Amino acid sequence: MGSCGGGGGGAHCSRSRVLAVFFCLWGLISLSCAARLSVSRQKLEVQKHLNRLNKPAVKSIESPDGDIIDCVHMSHQPAFDHPYLKDHKIQMRPSYHPEGRVFDDSKVSTGSKQRTNSITQLWHVNDKCPEGTIPIRRTKEEDVLRASSVKRYGRKKHRAIPQPRSADPDLINESGHQHAIAYVEGDKYFGAKATINVWEPKIQQANEFSLSQLWILGGSFGQDLNSIEAGWQVSPDLYGDNNTRLFTYWTSDAYQATGCYNLLCSGFIQINSEIAMGASISPVSGFRNSQYDISILVWKDPNEGHWWMQFGNDYVLGYWPSFLFSYLADSASMIEWGGEVVNSEPDGRHTSTQMGSGRFPEEGFGKASYFRNIQVVDSSNNLKAPKGIGTFTEKSNCYDVQTGNNGDWGRYFYYGGPGRNENCP
Repeated sequence: MGSCGGGGGGAHCSRSRVLAVFFCLWGLISLSCAARLSVSRQKLEVQKHLNRLNKPAVKSIESPDGDIIDCVHMSHQPAFDHPYLKDHKIQMRPSYHPEGRVFDDSKVSTGSKQRTNSITQLWHVNDKCPEGTIPIRRTKEEDVLRASSVKRYGRKKHRAIPQPRSADPDLINESGHQHAIAYVEGDKYFGAKATINVWEPKIQQANEFSLSQLWILGGSFGQDLNSIEAGWQVSPDLYGDNNTRLFTYWTSDAYQATGCYNLLCSGFIQINSEIAMGASISPVSGFRNSQYDISILVWKDPNEGHWWMQFGNDYVLGYWPSFLFSYLADSASMIEWGGEVVNSEPDGRHTSTQMGSGRFPEEGFGKASYFRNIQVVDSSNNLKAPKGIGTFTEKSNCYDVQTGNNGDWGRYFYYGGPGRNENCP
C-alpha cells in the first residue's frame, strides 16, 4: 500500500483516518471503563471490609469529636471472626492479678495536686453502653480509603520496633521511625505497667504519627517478632484527626501479616463496656498547666496463659488469647516504654512532628512528658521495679530520654522533643 501523501489515495486515507480515530476512541473508552471498574471494585472491597468490621449495634452513641461508638453484643465482636475462636468461651475475669506495690493510679491533675473525676473518654459525655455489650469505634469509608490498601488498613508498617541493641543505626532508620525509650532485657517478663503523661503532640504530615506506649516483646527482631503494645497516639492517617486516643496493637510476625490496632482485626477479646479502643482521651495536659496521666497494665494470666490489659484502677479491658503468639505464649524477653514518631523527612529535612509534649526531658514536670511508676511482672506474678534500665534514642538532638527514681514516682523518665530544630536539621 502507498502512503497517504500525494496523489490517488484519498479514499484509502479517509478510511485509515476514521479507523485510527475509532481505535483511539475505543482505547480511551476501554481505559475509562477499566478505571471505572477499578474504582467500583475498590468501593466493593472497602464496603465488604466495613461490613466485616462494623458489627450490628444494640445502640449507637455520637461523640462530640464526630466518632460513632457502636455498642456491640460482646459475643459479636470482631475477635470471633477468627477460626480458632469460633467455640471460645469468653473469660470474664483474669484468674490472677499481679501483686505488688500499688501506686495511686487515678487520673489526676497533678499540677494542682487535686484528684479530678475527669472523663476518661470524650464519648462518655453523651451516653454509656449497656452491660453485656462492648463499645467499638465505628470505621468509616474515608478511614479505610486513607490507608495504602484495604489489606494494610489498621496495621503498622514493617520494622516499626525500637531495636536498642542494633549496632547499625542506618538499619533502624530505614523505616523512618524514631524513638526515645527506656527498656529492660535479659530476663523472662510476664507483664509491664506504667503511668503515662497524656499530651496532644503536633503532627507535621498526615502520614506521620506520634505515640507513647509500652511494648511487650518476644522473639528476635527478625521476621518472628511477637509484640503487644498499648498507650496513646495521635495518628491523622488512622483516625482522620489530631485527637489523642487510647490504642493497642499486637503482631506475631514483626508487623507482616498478623495483628492490628485496636479491634480492627480478630484477636483481642474485649469484656469491658466502658472504654473504647481508639476513642479520644480527654482532657489532655497543658504546658505549665494541669497534668493528666493514664495508667496501663498488661500481664500474663499464669493459669490460662492469656495476656490481659487494664486501664486505670478500675477497667480490666480484656485479653489477647495466648494462641495468637509463639514466643509470648511463654513469656516476654524485653520490655520497652517510651515514645515513637514517624519521620517522613518532608522537604528533605527532619520532621517537626512532636514526641510527648514536644519539649526535651530536661525541662521537667509541667513541660516535658513523663512515664512514672514503671514496673515489670516477674515469674511469681509480682509487680516489681525494673532492674538495669537502659535508654535508647536514634537522634538525641531531635528526641531524648532521661531516667530517674524517687519515692512517689518509683522508676520514671522524661522523654520527647520537638523534632526539627537548629540541632536537628
